[in-house]
Amino acid sequence: MRSDISFPGFGGTTLRGWLYTPERAGKGPALVMAHGFSATRAMALDPFARVFCEAGITVLVYDHRNLGASEGEPRQEINIWAQARDYRYAIDWLATRPQVDSARIGIWGSSFSGGEVLAVAACDRRVAAVIANVPFASLPDTEQRLADSTAFERLRAALLDESGNGPADAAAEPMGPLAVVPEEGVELPAFLAFEEASEWFLRAGAAPGSGWHNRVTLRNCFGTEPPFDPGVCVSHIAPTPLLMVIASDDRLAPTAGALKAFERAGEPKRLELIEGDHFVAYQGEGFARAAPVMRDFLLQHL
Repeated sequence: MRSDISFPGFGGTTLRGWLYTPERAGKGPALVMAHGFSATRAMALDPFARVFCEAGITVLVYDHRNLGASEGEPRQEINIWAQARDYRYAIDWLATRPQVDSARIGIWGSSFSGGEVLAVAACDRRVAAVIANVPFASLPDTEQRLADSTAFERLRAALLDESGNGPADAAAEPMGPLAVVPEEGVELPAFLAFEEASEWFLRAGAAPGSGWHNRVTLRNCFGTEPPFDPGVCVSHIAPTPLLMVIASDDRLAPTAGALKAFERAGEPKRLELIEGDHFVAYQGEGFARAAPVMRDFLLQHL
């Protein structure tokens, strides 16, 4: 059963989503899911959530702050630190549900939020399992940053900072406005200037009620101190189980960087490499392959 829900994110911002409740008795495993760059929960997440719920897992799917049905200002602004912090508030809320065992909560992210869940899983030991689908898994200079023995602890301290003075709350100048993808009649520069990105976003975002807009600003996503670099976090996720689903021809979240990140991860871990571009797992044969792998991983580890 799917129901509309809301819960407070950081600072009391109301985040809205869906709660999928399985037909089982007693407390059981649960999963938090949120979408990637600019997307909303109505864009391809429902089929995944239904597969997991049918397997007996309670699933919370929500829109990031400032996007979709969730509150937050400025509208259409993306702040990767703030989004990652809200995952922890989603875990807080889900842990209070009567059908949820608070020791068996996993997190799922895709693309931009795939990087967020890698960081959250490394920094928050409440996470019982993590799935990163086609994740933003590293920055171009990750290898250099790994030579700094303090890099992870500084990132962890920044992610857990709720003082209002950390990178999630820094009043930096925003980047943009930008179009998410190129679109006829839209004169803004596009952040994701790839044909496959235009095809997916303009189709999935056009669905009735999606709440998606081809316009964003970015704040504190890049150039922060410390940088938000999932590649620094990956080796600190273990012993939390990790599943990375990687597309073989991913230009948005480059395949090579994701594979290097997976190599650095400790056990237990699993890699599922799917032939196709960044969006392959969201639909068709790619979804038919990825969703059962994710489900079985969750059933094994939650």
